[in-house]
Formats: sequence, structure tokens, C-alpha cells
Amino acid sequence: MRVISRKKLVEFWKVHTEAQPPLRAWFSLMTGRRFENPHQVREAFGSVDFLGGHTTVFDIGGNKYRLIADMRYDAGLGRVYVRHVLTHAEYDRLSRAGRL
Repeated sequence: MRVISRKKLVEFWKVHTEAQPPLRAWFSLMTGRRFENPHQVREAFGSVDFLGGHTTVFDIGGNKYRLIADMRYDAGLGRVYVRHVLTHAEYDRLSRAGRL
């Protein structure tokens, strides 16, 4: 899969340094595979939620962080658009406010 954009991951782990190893692991797994559907993503990650449309929420670092991405499974062009990387508390706050 092609991850767009790694920059959001780096910006997040510069502030939350303990998030770097699990975000790097997520990035490595994502770029090392080609997912053709949500079922394959769930098999690889286990704790992932699909919010409808293309929106996918990954629990990162033992559920300390949330990575929100749009997954596109188009034939031959698998892409992952990173929308947000948040702490769990930030995710809960935005979710309650209906901003996700």
C-alpha cells in the first residue's frame, strides 16, 4: 500500500516520542502489504474500526493512540490517506463533538 502522508506520523511522534515505535511498525506493515478489502486489514491488525465510506480507525500502541485513515483498495493502486494521528483522549473528544 502507498501511505500518504508519512509526514503526519513523523509530526506526531516528534511530540509524542513514545508513539514512534508503534507508528513505525504500522507504517512498515502497511507499506509491506497490499490490502484488497477491509477483511484483510482486520486480519492483519485485529483492532481496527471501519466508520463507513473509506474511513478506518487503527488502535496504535496498545490503544494509546488512534490513527484515522481513508483506505482505497482500487485495483493496483492501494492507497492509505492518513487523516489524523491522535491520542486516545483527543480522539474521544473529537468523536463526542461529531468532528470525525
